[in-house]
Amino acid sequence: MIITDIADGLSRGVGNMTDTLSQTLFEPVIRLGVTGLARSGKTVFITSLVANLMDRARMGGLQAVADGRISGAFLQPQPDVTVPRFDYETHLGALTSPTPHWPDSTRAISELRLSLRVRPSGLLAGLSGPRVVHLDIVDYPGEWLLDLALLDKSYADWSGDVLTRIDSRAEAAYFLRLAGATDATAPLDEPTAQSLAKAFTAYLNAARDAGFYDCNPGRFLLPGDLAGSPVLTFAPLPAPADSAPRKSLWREMERRFEAYKREVVKPFFRDHFARIDRQIVLVDALGAIHRGPRAVEDMRRAMSEILGAFRPGRNAFLTRLLMGRQVERILFAATKADHLHHTQHQRLAAIMAALTREARDRADFAGAETQAMAIAALRATTEETIQHDGKPLDCVRGRLLQDDGSRGKQAAFYPGELPEDPARLLSPAREGAGEWLDAQYQVMNFGPARLTLKPGEGPPHIRLDRAAQFLFGDRLWPRRAPISSMRRGFWRSCGRSP
Repeated sequence: MIITDIADGLSRGVGNMTDTLSQTLFEPVIRLGVTGLARSGKTVFITSLVANLMDRARMGGLQAVADGRISGAFLQPQPDVTVPRFDYETHLGALTSPTPHWPDSTRAISELRLSLRVRPSGLLAGLSGPRVVHLDIVDYPGEWLLDLALLDKSYADWSGDVLTRIDSRAEAAYFLRLAGATDATAPLDEPTAQSLAKAFTAYLNAARDAGFYDCNPGRFLLPGDLAGSPVLTFAPLPAPADSAPRKSLWREMERRFEAYKREVVKPFFRDHFARIDRQIVLVDALGAIHRGPRAVEDMRRAMSEILGAFRPGRNAFLTRLLMGRQVERILFAATKADHLHHTQHQRLAAIMAALTREARDRADFAGAETQAMAIAALRATTEETIQHDGKPLDCVRGRLLQDDGSRGKQAAFYPGELPEDPARLLSPAREGAGEWLDAQYQVMNFGPARLTLKPGEGPPHIRLDRAAQFLFGDRLWPRRAPISSMRRGFWRSCGRSP
């Protein structure tokens, strides 16, 4: 075990050193992580970002575009041949077809490399030619990120937390009855373990569909080739009054929980998460507001859990893994800003900032720069003002989607007015209110609009260019690093200080 750990650590150190030297001496690489919880728009974000970097007429908020320093963009094979490629062409085809539709959502990790040819400016313009900067986009489900919190917990702690949290949820009623009627000290019976795991998985799926955000372990929702394996065949149980004997159901559940952390969670963070430089967390804040105060508070807690993944020092495994590396910038983006009139976008951004305040403060303390923003990676609506009861009403108009996903009619929609003070939402949420007392917030399901793009134009968006500027705009300078930076990068890759 010790020899294996040493070999594994050495191989990762060599890999990190190679990456560092390649980036420093040859072509810089920016690894951008894209995550979020279900229905937050990760696939659309990546597709629109790549399309708009290849055809940059709508990307004036990205300084390198505004200065005319990006002379070309092209897709290349990704360096990691063991990770599925993000299916950019298929997703773009779904959005730009004569009958456009939303692409399929993220089900597993994927990656895409977009290379940008960047020209120097100012004094550097006459000293060096264009340089290629690689943007490696890593797409992974937010449910997997929430799993990091499990690393700090024992099976008993996790079971107690889950059972307390879901006790009042209707979606959990069947599982709670089953778990309550189970004798955890009885000898292991595999059909009983499977029944508990299936009931718990059914609860997690129902909870996600109902808008809850604390639905982990994440691989229960997205099992992939692990479906049916013992590592996904466990569930939380009430702690027995006395110590559980060997070969009991409790002991086996405990063993499988630890195996999940060791065999599923740790490899993901070791192989993918630890190499990310910049991160965007996409959030469907409007959907949570529509579902009510409890959903908003649940989302706030989930954001805090997600930020735990970017806090080296709390978890010994993560601290050893990162070896001095950290995510430098994190953007919290409230998606679907096109569902609101632009006069409310600033309020949505303020709510997003307030929702993530606790989590962002922790990340800032760890040295990461953070920001909150309201965006729409693909604009699906237009704005209009109508008269209602003799008063102007700022609305958005788009094509509605039917329950079966088919395209419906065009409709103007007024979602309600978000409060100027985010505390009017967060205070009732923290206090456990069942509904909003002074307002109702509506959400409509709009489909993508049919696009007519001019040459050089990417898909229409809202603040996608500003999001790109915050995430990686500062890295689009084709400068060679000085020797001192090369030396520091080398020692960091080895896990030591120069």
